[in-house]
Amino acid sequence: MKRIQYYQYGGPHLMRLEEFELASPNKGEVAVKVKFAAINPIDWKLRAGQMKIVTGKTFPRAMGMDISGTITAIGAGVTRFKIGDAVFGLARFKQSGALGQAVITKETFLAKKPDAVSFEDAACLGTPGATAWNGLVDKAKVTAGERVFINGCTGAVGEAAVQVARMLGATVSGSCSAGAMERARALGAQTVFDYRTTDLSTVQERFDVVYDTAAAMPRALGYRLLREKGRFLDLEPTFGKFIRAIFSQRLKVVVCTPTAEILDRIAQAATKENFRLPIAETVPLAEAIALITALENGRKLAGKALVSME
Repeated sequence: MKRIQYYQYGGPHLMRLEEFELASPNKGEVAVKVKFAAINPIDWKLRAGQMKIVTGKTFPRAMGMDISGTITAIGAGVTRFKIGDAVFGLARFKQSGALGQAVITKETFLAKKPDAVSFEDAACLGTPGATAWNGLVDKAKVTAGERVFINGCTGAVGEAAVQVARMLGATVSGSCSAGAMERARALGAQTVFDYRTTDLSTVQERFDVVYDTAAAMPRALGYRLLREKGRFLDLEPTFGKFIRAIFSQRLKVVVCTPTAEILDRIAQAATKENFRLPIAETVPLAEAIALITALENGRKLAGKALVSME
């Protein structure tokens, strides 16, 4: 089998498509034959060493987080799945490995793929869906009738956040590029601002939650847009922000933390409420390094980038 891996932290030139031997799943783990993997910015951030305090110094390291596929082996104690089940979800954060023909991951990082959802669509849901849920439900505890502003509302996490906020009964506003504004409105955002031409500090409306899914909004601006007792969700965790969040009711630092319950809820939403993320481009595994490199260097897509393993 083949996967994308690297032998030291650094730039895109370090990625290699190579053969590897899949380990056997340990307790609570499963082996997945990957059908599709979705590319996320976290993939190259991990390879660049931005989280090496967590990922460590063992090489080669595999790449990729989001998958869809079928279970081929189960470890001791696994109860959620059996061999042959169609699933979607995430690879283990430290080990990664979604950008390959097979991967080992935790059973709690997966959900059964609904029959009504394609493997392509399912591969897109893991990181964006879990991150949106972690922010809006776990951190901000959004309730029906609240007003939510999503900065970057047509990025992957942004689009997931618009849909999750609408599922929770919130009224959604947001910012994105001019060319994506209609897509944001189609998802359920009522008021949408072009981030290139609108000074958000002049927006008069105030919100219960501001979710900076673009990780580009100054915290002072986010606070300015909040109502009293509003919550600002920050997707760029640093040690200093975690410390500030301990003493602040406003600042909530969001880290993607998938759970079985969250992924099951996303699966239900994908079936009943048409929870989807658009797919812009799909390439075979042999062309994945070139696409990852282009995206890392600034290429923009109007949707998710997928890698097909077949």
